[in-house]
Amino acid sequence: MILNIDKEVAAMERMTVNQLREKYDEVFGEPTNGRHKQWLIKRIAWRMQANAEGGLSERARRRAMELANDADLRVTMPRAKKPKPGAEAITVSAPSKTQLSTHLLPGMLLQRVYKGHTIRVKVLTDGFEWEGERYKSLTAVAKAVTGKHWNGFHFFGLRKNGGGK
Repeated sequence: MILNIDKEVAAMERMTVNQLREKYDEVFGEPTNGRHKQWLIKRIAWRMQANAEGGLSERARRRAMELANDADLRVTMPRAKKPKPGAEAITVSAPSKTQLSTHLLPGMLLQRVYKGHTIRVKVLTDGFEWEGERYKSLTAVAKAVTGKHWNGFHFFGLRKNGGGK
């Protein structure tokens, strides 16, 4: 039997996901939990081709088994190195759980170009100043500028991902 894989794939493209799942069960001999149509089509086409052309040669299967032999894999963590006599203790670095600071200091100036206009906001001890008016939060400033609700830190690009610009 000669397999026309292009014809088979075209037929599978017209099938529903549930029909593809049935086809998967038929071709692989076991059901799948997968529901992604393109993934199912690729897997089924691969298996149909492998079944039609005989899959891997016996030599390739043996080599794969040799490579998969886990006899030389480490199953325990390596021990920590002991310091040499007379040496100072080893310094160990550990990741910090601190996050980027969003703390704004009084006197700082925030600047952003919005619709061709440069917006400059001064950070005060008890709020923010924009165009001579005081605001309690950066969000209030952003809303006054745009007329819409914005997260103030996001609007002025103070977020980690640098949004707003």
